[in-house]
Amino acid sequence: MMTNQANAQQEQMQFTQPQIRTLSLNEAIALTRAQNIAVKIAEAELNAVDEDLKDSKRSVLPVLTTGGTYQRYTKALLFEDGLGGLRSVGRRPGPNGASLNLESSFNVFSGGKVNASIAEAKIRKDMAENNSADQTGNSVLQAAAQYLDLVRKHDLGNIIKDQLTRAETRLKIIHSLYKNQRVTRSDVLRAEVGLSNAQLNKIQNDNDILILNRKLGVLLNLGEELIILPADSANAERPAFELVDGVVKTALDHAYSIKRAEQNIRIQETKLKGVRSNYYPSVSLFTAYGFNYPNNIFYPPIDQLYSIGFVGVKVSYNISSLYHVRHKESAARIRVNNLEQQKELVKLNTSQEVDAQYIKYKEALNRVEVMKKSIEQSKINYRIMTTKYQNQLALLTDLLDADNLLQEALFSLSNAQTSASVLYYQLLYTTGNL
Repeated sequence: MMTNQANAQQEQMQFTQPQIRTLSLNEAIALTRAQNIAVKIAEAELNAVDEDLKDSKRSVLPVLTTGGTYQRYTKALLFEDGLGGLRSVGRRPGPNGASLNLESSFNVFSGGKVNASIAEAKIRKDMAENNSADQTGNSVLQAAAQYLDLVRKHDLGNIIKDQLTRAETRLKIIHSLYKNQRVTRSDVLRAEVGLSNAQLNKIQNDNDILILNRKLGVLLNLGEELIILPADSANAERPAFELVDGVVKTALDHAYSIKRAEQNIRIQETKLKGVRSNYYPSVSLFTAYGFNYPNNIFYPPIDQLYSIGFVGVKVSYNISSLYHVRHKESAARIRVNNLEQQKELVKLNTSQEVDAQYIKYKEALNRVEVMKKSIEQSKINYRIMTTKYQNQLALLTDLLDADNLLQEALFSLSNAQTSASVLYYQLLYTTGNL
């Protein structure tokens, strides 16, 4: 009995133990493309628009309708003199009537209205494809930013861990110096406060990692409880500044915002064609064939079933379109011109945004190199200050300042490295290459 309880408790502990998964940045991006909910919604909308396009193409096919009726007539009441002389007479040749018909119509010409409708559906599919790619790129950008932020927090955790080690070692040294009456009680207290602050920073950073884990888990559709350990580090290799030139040069060809502006123009142009189609007549073929009872073609009606069909041409023209469509056409042309101006504005804004990100990426790469040198200098400075303090040649304030300077340099390097990577992915997204 006790063995069973122990096994049950062990199974429960294993069940409640959080799952841990190690992911690289490329794996996180692949999961985003495959599992992100927003990406799936955009893909579903693309499938719906594709069905709309198929439906528009079917509009050129003939329209077929069929129908049948059956009637049972009562006797007719006949009044010979006003309301007098009432008598009833049965319908000839009989009280029953029925029909079964098949009708078909085929649009021959409508001024290009059908072609404009199909063209608009095709453009809307292109827009849905662009929106799907845009949503995928945006989700990938968010996942990359969250992942790199998680990398930065893990690096910061290691930096804080080293700071804790230095603070603990420094406190032991100061306690030893205090026992030998070489430093004052104030130095001990300040060292203890420094250790406490480092411990609080560790708690805060651990909580930040937990929050980022949950956000990234939701973004990758892996759940909130999964613990994600980044396989990459902030020191991962990034594309050289020269290699980004090709991406920047093609920005105006692939940017999602520019494609969307161009597609909006094409949509409005097809609507303009649809408006202009109202100036033209409509021509259609129509035919019908059916069975009817009784035979009402001749008089008097004959008690017999008959079948008959016909083929015809229908031509119609809306005369009021000569004055009704004029203002609609003018409004459509104005909207086309406005959209063309908006496209130029979008191209200008996109170009400026790409240039800004390009410059910032170069700045970030240079900052990484500068911070690497700064770390080496800060480490040397900290060792010197530690030696001086132990030999009573420097104040504790100088030693703590050196420690903070080293801590800030280490954190700034990690921040610069992850910021450079985020800028690279932002540049890819803005240029439509993500």
